[in-house]
Amino acid sequence: MPLSDTSHIAQAPRLTRLAPTPSGFLHVGNLLSFAATIALADRLHAKVLLRIDDLDRDRLRPAYLQDIFDTLHHMHIPWHQGPRDPEDFTGNWSQSLRMARYAEFLDALRAGGHLFACDCSRTQLVDGNYPGTCRHKNIPLDQPGVAWRLITSPDAIIPMRSIGKKRPPMRLPPSMYDFVVRKKNGEPAYQLASVADDLQFGVNLVVRGEDLLPSTLGQLYLASLLPPNPFPQTVFWHHPLLEGPSGHKLSKSAGDTSIRFMREQGMSPAEICTAAARMIDPGARPQNVLELGNWLLQREGADDRII
Repeated sequence: MPLSDTSHIAQAPRLTRLAPTPSGFLHVGNLLSFAATIALADRLHAKVLLRIDDLDRDRLRPAYLQDIFDTLHHMHIPWHQGPRDPEDFTGNWSQSLRMARYAEFLDALRAGGHLFACDCSRTQLVDGNYPGTCRHKNIPLDQPGVAWRLITSPDAIIPMRSIGKKRPPMRLPPSMYDFVVRKKNGEPAYQLASVADDLQFGVNLVVRGEDLLPSTLGQLYLASLLPPNPFPQTVFWHHPLLEGPSGHKLSKSAGDTSIRFMREQGMSPAEICTAAARMIDPGARPQNVLELGNWLLQREGADDRII
């Protein structure tokens, strides 16, 4: 399908997605995001796609992939499209099967003059941000061992459709200046693959944590450089991050907050939902994923308005 052919998306029903990565056991922070996604999908009569992001092959483990399905089934989290089990995922839905599609997007960016090659190491970043070291070095894009970076403008205003509240005009944060779209090993980077996948499947409603707002802005910027496509019309809702008792963001390394640990302790889906909510509000008592998602939406003042 040509990159510019988006007729299948324009006619598709509204679609959102669950997009876990099989790089650790899912935790209550993931559950919170899944719950908000399911609740918004229910309110907006949207379908749900399970889109597992497995480009990071070095961190992928079969146990983590299995855990995604175990968690979804144990928590009674529905999805309408996507793999039904690990074997179906590996055979039919892995990102490794869409490499040709990612190459189309990279070719389009290259043809538009939107890329430059970079041979910098991570140690050359400044406070985690890229200082533009290679932007004017004219390193050949086909030189082995170079990353491809997107030429970005810090002055560009990036419009974003969102749920419930209008955000002020936004620009790319420094962490997204000249971000990588193809890694040094030749594989597509997350930002490019995520845009390509959402366009491929017709996703136009995305729920993610507030910490991923820079990624959202970068992806919207990237999409604006591609041939005309519907990605800029995607509706986003960025939920607050769930923090553990110590005040730190929950991560997949936090074993006692993993859904797997809770399942092994014999906790029911209702008990897990309540425990997740009580990490934010000790008085909360949601009994299922839909209640948990609606509780979070109400708490954060999100409604059905698309702005």
